[in-house]
Amino acid sequence: MNKYDKAEHYQRVLGQITAMLDGERDDVARMATVSAVLAGEFDYFYWTGFYRMQAGGLVIGPYQGTPGCLRIALDRGICGAAVRQGETLVVDNVHVFPGHIACDAKSRSEIVVPVWNAAGMLVAVLDIDSEQVGAFGDIDRLGLERIVAAVFACEETPCQNALD
Repeated sequence: MNKYDKAEHYQRVLGQITAMLDGERDDVARMATVSAVLAGEFDYFYWTGFYRMQAGGLVIGPYQGTPGCLRIALDRGICGAAVRQGETLVVDNVHVFPGHIACDAKSRSEIVVPVWNAAGMLVAVLDIDSEQVGAFGDIDRLGLERIVAAVFACEETPCQNALD
């Protein structure tokens, strides 16, 4: 898939997700839907899911894939680093990332997107792994950030202007 096709695909997936979640306010239901749709739409996504902020750490939430780590301390791994930095992290080769947590040896690259609610609080991270080295780029980062913002960062669910 070339970069233009990939960007258009993210736009279509955003529309699909926001339509499916029209009026849904439960975060777990939203996370489950986003995980399922993304896992089904992108063949290079090996593990797709959420880790929720709970008691100063991350606890596994809805996901698609092999069993994941149940809890992640904020001072460990790519997910913890994304929380500490408050921004999306794209890691081309997880095996060279200091402090990487090997929940599954098949994982080669990873993208982690912080999830902010409408009040500006970090409530979770979207974590996606691939079996391919260098699987994620700027189009993935932008597409996933738009999806997360549309689903979680608005007063109304989903954002009324998610596709603008």
